[in-house]
Amino acid sequence: MPGKVIGRRTYLHVETLAALDEARREAWEQAVRQAEQAAGLERGEQFNVLRLDADGQVALLHYPHFFDNPFPALRESWRFEPSTGEVGYRTYADSLNPPILHRKELLLPSDHPRHDEYLALTAAAESIGLFEDSTRIGYQRQWLALVREKGYRIDGHALVPLGNLEAVDLDAGASHAGTLEAGDAEAAADDATPLHAGWEAARQRTAMVRYGFSAPIQSLARHGFLDGRYRLFDYGCGRGDDVRGLCENGLTAAGWDPYFAPDQPIETADLVNLGFVINVIEDFDERLEALTRAWSLAECLLVVSVMLANQNDPRGARFRDGVMTQRQTFQKYYSQQEIKDFLSDALDEEPIPVAPGVLYIFRDKDAEQRFLADRYRRRRSRLRDPSAPARAPRVSVRRDRRAELYAAHREPLERLWEQWLTLGRKPEKVEVGAEDLLVLIEAFGTFNKALRFLEEHQTETLGEAEVARLLKGAEAERVADLGVYLALLQFERRRPYKHLEEGLQREIKAFFGDYKSACSAGFTRLFAIADSEAVADACREAAEHGLGWLELEERAAEPGQRGGSTEPAVAGASGSALAHSGQREARQEDDARQQDTEAGVTPRGSLTLHTSLVEQLPALLRVYIGAAAALYGDVHNADLIKIHIGSGKLTLMRFDDFDGQALPRMLERVKIKMRDQDVDLFGYGELFEPPFLYRKSRFINEEYPGYPEQVAFDEALDQLEARGLFSLAGYGPPATELTALLARHRWEVDGLRLRRMQTAPELDDACGRFLTFRQLIECGETCERLLAERNSDGNGHAFDNRPKHPESYTALLELAEQVLDPVIDWFGMIRLTYGFCSPALARQIPGRIDPKRDQHAAHERNRLGNLICPRLGAAVDFIIEDEDMREVAQWVAANTPFDRLYFYGADQPIHVSYGPEDSRQIVTMLPGPSGRLLPRSLSVNAFLEA
Repeated sequence: MPGKVIGRRTYLHVETLAALDEARREAWEQAVRQAEQAAGLERGEQFNVLRLDADGQVALLHYPHFFDNPFPALRESWRFEPSTGEVGYRTYADSLNPPILHRKELLLPSDHPRHDEYLALTAAAESIGLFEDSTRIGYQRQWLALVREKGYRIDGHALVPLGNLEAVDLDAGASHAGTLEAGDAEAAADDATPLHAGWEAARQRTAMVRYGFSAPIQSLARHGFLDGRYRLFDYGCGRGDDVRGLCENGLTAAGWDPYFAPDQPIETADLVNLGFVINVIEDFDERLEALTRAWSLAECLLVVSVMLANQNDPRGARFRDGVMTQRQTFQKYYSQQEIKDFLSDALDEEPIPVAPGVLYIFRDKDAEQRFLADRYRRRRSRLRDPSAPARAPRVSVRRDRRAELYAAHREPLERLWEQWLTLGRKPEKVEVGAEDLLVLIEAFGTFNKALRFLEEHQTETLGEAEVARLLKGAEAERVADLGVYLALLQFERRRPYKHLEEGLQREIKAFFGDYKSACSAGFTRLFAIADSEAVADACREAAEHGLGWLELEERAAEPGQRGGSTEPAVAGASGSALAHSGQREARQEDDARQQDTEAGVTPRGSLTLHTSLVEQLPALLRVYIGAAAALYGDVHNADLIKIHIGSGKLTLMRFDDFDGQALPRMLERVKIKMRDQDVDLFGYGELFEPPFLYRKSRFINEEYPGYPEQVAFDEALDQLEARGLFSLAGYGPPATELTALLARHRWEVDGLRLRRMQTAPELDDACGRFLTFRQLIECGETCERLLAERNSDGNGHAFDNRPKHPESYTALLELAEQVLDPVIDWFGMIRLTYGFCSPALARQIPGRIDPKRDQHAAHERNRLGNLICPRLGAAVDFIIEDEDMREVAQWVAANTPFDRLYFYGADQPIHVSYGPEDSRQIVTMLPGPSGRLLPRSLSVNAFLEA
């Protein structure tokens, strides 16, 4: 049968539809008619190739000169999604590197007049290994380069060996016979002539000596890719600073560079970094080659980074599409949109900008979806900066003696060092415990000598730079803490200096000089909470350290434009206090945004976190919270605290059993409006339903009790949302609604777990969208007869086919949701001829059945406690009136995640199961010459083509 199959996609030329068998032609015609009507196209003129995906999506593709061009380039594509009616369009008319088509003969019927000509070209390409590396054959420029590497050129529908002169001409970009339009060839020839004849960029001079990680590596760390799960390869690693730093952090990393590491192997990896490489390559084709080579190495993600036009002043002489710098290097400065378009055209993938000049291109589409869903969750791998080049270690002739002295007095010295770091300054004698002070003076003569010895020892042990960093950091931290104290002191009556605690007096003198300067510093810090930019920066810093969930609008909304809600995902209901107050506050926020926009200022958003994290926040945020507490009271009585950026507000939220429930219910919400010196209180209970808090893990961190369980719960809930069971957008569904939805799908919340229900449903409860449990349990001729007999004689010990184990009900529900619902949705109602089979029913069924294998027993167990069918899952037999059951079975095979399918004939019921083995096994049971049913196992593709 004609058709080019790649994965779960099948391609055909429009002229081939007439050659299909009736069933396939009808299916294709129906799909194509829907797509061309939705797109408003006419086949043959506006598109000539069809693609039908296993999930039902249809693509209409336009390849100009399909028959005359040996490897035609895609000009336009329309993608139609039947489930939504949406049409997506993409043009490659201006693409520098359009997709091309191979193996044209597969798209045509075998009796097409040019079929054999195309087949011969494919055979020639296979014979020289052109299809061995699939990453290099899909796009025009890489394909032409590959053909040339093999020593051939394309002449019509033939591959012709290159002579030496031909190779030189092609290298100069003079001609690409049979593949490029005339104008393209001329452009290629023009581009081959440099503006500065004979000049070649000294690319090795662009490799920077780095003393920290590069921007693309830091972006990977921010987004959680450097947590040890992935291998990284740096293609064009320069001097290797990033690779060395990653290895020092215990990560698997390697690199290659044509100048600094030419002997290192080039290898595939999960993550490939193409960092500031393509912008230093002056030759356009070589630039493309570097990009596609790096892309071919990436198994999960390619990171591309370039210099942006607004990052550096591009001084130098114009050269091609960049500049030749004074250091004889080439630089191509991109705009963010320009590099995005270049990557999209070259790779036919949608790049994702993650930072200025840094873009991600995912090969692993599942990873891409996870990234898009999670990219705003603040994660940070705590990478140590890469070390400087190794130096000879310092040798101290006094090391042994001093080490012995330190060892003899380790405990008091360690306590002294800890006190030094806590105070942020050298301790004074009066601040050291009497016992330790006596020991230190006896050992070193004076207290100051003990301090000098300790500092010298730490310098020898940790290094001068590290000691300086520790001491400077300790001082800054203590000054910040004092600043918080002094800022919040403004809300109290100022105490005279002499009434301050002696330690505080020493610190004020050490860090501020005098009391007046200290109070002035506190006053300045207090008023800094009105600086929205500073508050936003502090919130960013907090989120980067795992302190809360940050939602930030980087710039004010346009006039009249609604900003996104920054409330935590808390379930609301129509008419609830939260909804009413939220609407009013949204209007107020809009007014504030309007004012800010007119003034051209103010970032907005929020940081929401658990109150246990407050003490770890940057000093500015602690002042912000302290100022609100001065108006309201202690914030630690709440569970969550929300800092509003730009509006001068703080929200406190209290929940019922926050620690013990994955979905705690809100009891009270307090909004403190510092600008208005006012407080709003919203309570929940009898009048207003307490809403759920969704995605609780966002607001705590890994140090919080139960955090791993909460993360697992949130991820499970997100998966259910992805299946379309509900939406967590906005405030999410009300608590009662979500509970009912979960129960309908046999899920329940148990503390911090989302688990399957442990109780049996009622027989008349819904099982999927169209059926009930009764229909799946009390079906089939034998079961119906036994039930009728039971009802007629009233025997209390009569037949009962209900499952004994709750897991069996869940398996029936999954079968209904994953297989039966889609079938009914597509074909109409089914008639069940055999469903769940208990041991009691199995004993009454005449003929041969196989309960140990057929999955009709679901998760039931025998008298010994063993599973009746170890395959688990569940199964039913069904038929659809007035339908060809082969077509139904093929549809099931193509469109559902079935486990096993048995086909008995076009007018007979089919057997289908859904279970954890996911074997996708198909067996036809058709009569043989003797009339007996003969089993034959088929693959899904073979069955679909049968």
